[in-house]
Amino acid sequence: MDTPTSRRTLLKGAAAFSALAATSFSVPAAFAAPQSGAGSLISRRLTLPSGISTGDVSTNSAVLWSRASDQGRLHAILRAADQQGNPLKGRFARTVKLSGSQAHAGTDFTAKINARGLPAGTRFEMELFFEDESGRRGESGRGSFITAPAQGKGRNKESAAQSFVWTADTAGQGYGINEEIGGMRGYAAMAATKPDFFIHSGDTIYADGPMSAEMREPDGNIWHNVMTEEVSKVAETLNEYRGRHRYNMMDVNLRAMYAQVPVIAQWDDHETVNNWYPGEILEDPRYTVREVDTLAARGRQAWQEYMPIADARALRPGTGFEASRIYRQIRRGPHLDVFALDMRSYKGKNTSGLEAAETALLGEEQLDWLISSLRASEATWKVIGNDLPLGLIVPDGQAQESISNAENGAPLGRELELARLLAAIKKYGIKNVVFLTGDVHYCAAHHYSPERAAFTDFNPFWEFVAGPINAGSFGPNTLDGTFGPKVEFQQAGPPLGSPRSGDHQYFGHVDVAGDGSEFTVKLINANGAVQYTKTLTPQR
Repeated sequence: MDTPTSRRTLLKGAAAFSALAATSFSVPAAFAAPQSGAGSLISRRLTLPSGISTGDVSTNSAVLWSRASDQGRLHAILRAADQQGNPLKGRFARTVKLSGSQAHAGTDFTAKINARGLPAGTRFEMELFFEDESGRRGESGRGSFITAPAQGKGRNKESAAQSFVWTADTAGQGYGINEEIGGMRGYAAMAATKPDFFIHSGDTIYADGPMSAEMREPDGNIWHNVMTEEVSKVAETLNEYRGRHRYNMMDVNLRAMYAQVPVIAQWDDHETVNNWYPGEILEDPRYTVREVDTLAARGRQAWQEYMPIADARALRPGTGFEASRIYRQIRRGPHLDVFALDMRSYKGKNTSGLEAAETALLGEEQLDWLISSLRASEATWKVIGNDLPLGLIVPDGQAQESISNAENGAPLGRELELARLLAAIKKYGIKNVVFLTGDVHYCAAHHYSPERAAFTDFNPFWEFVAGPINAGSFGPNTLDGTFGPKVEFQQAGPPLGSPRSGDHQYFGHVDVAGDGSEFTVKLINANGAVQYTKTLTPQR
């Protein structure tokens, strides 16, 4: 999402080391690509051109990720450490080596390791590297992550506390890596809060937003981008989609954060093309490939290659990059579960949203999964990461891109699907559900209550909005009254405003108390200045 008006007009401890395991992905011979420059590889050491990252870290598992400069197998060394990074003593001092998948041209030389059987509440120092066919070890990348607190009672309150950040919108509206201002400084600001993990709420790249070496900002300043060939046009080929991810990983701030802070990644529209839905045929003259399904398949493959996501269907044996389910649950201990939604893959056509019959956004399978998973969750706080906002009106020309339809009456179209979800949360007594989103390029706090709503079969809840982190600013958007939202806070920059000052680049930060007694949300700009704070207490 890019603007409250039509976006198409702007963009055409550690006790279980013995249980540690890793999933290796066997690569069929048909997928193996010849090594580039094979004659010179004898003297060339494998490097890590896109750094390292971790993702979907739970109480007992983590996905480890990196990309090699050429063909090789990913390896990891993990060792438990204290909060200062010093190795633990005695029987916890062992190091464990894990081997993962083979990096090759078919995966853009990316590879993953699914580290399982990890002890909860433990900090791990991590070293990732590739070995070539001769067994020679390449460049090492070092980072760390902390597994989620242990389940059960009797845990130290301080050790069980955790925090996380969320935002959206990286490298949008032509604003890429500007080394004159220190690159994507919003990532450094997020890392400075020392979160335990990071939810990227979508628009992880802007595949549909070409960049230029120089761009005039609305205030007349000249923005200078680091350039690569792949970001100079809209992405259509698989390599161009991959190139967008490679580009973002060139930023020193993003790479530094990803090495230390695990990501829970979602996707939205710009990983493919603006406001897309399955089956759409583009009319944008910038594209020679007009079938969105073709573009989405390429965009999804590149996204899955570069994001360290964990799901049984994503990590089954094979190349490791088969079409997988993007929506998933990440268990973060007794007081926090995260539900990352996919509001793109099952979406119906963008229409006025005034249909009397329900139209799809999540789709039936995902909606059923979400309701049953929420019912089964024993966590105090249940965070739903919705990559599209619930009550904000997000126009797509004369149609609607998100859920709301700009009518304040009874639910219609996609709103009927949301009504079912909210009614089920009430019916089954599911407590302490908080929605976190991005998409609209400003920050806000929205409270929803049936006393203000046309549809009343739900319990009051909060939705918090954050972003962009390195993109143009927009907003604020108008709220649709169907579900009774109220703006408690909002702050927006000028239309297409530059990230230069950092004043209107936003992320959210959440502190979860060790006993679950508080859930404190802060909305912060890229300079680290807190703009808004709200502390929620749980219903028991």
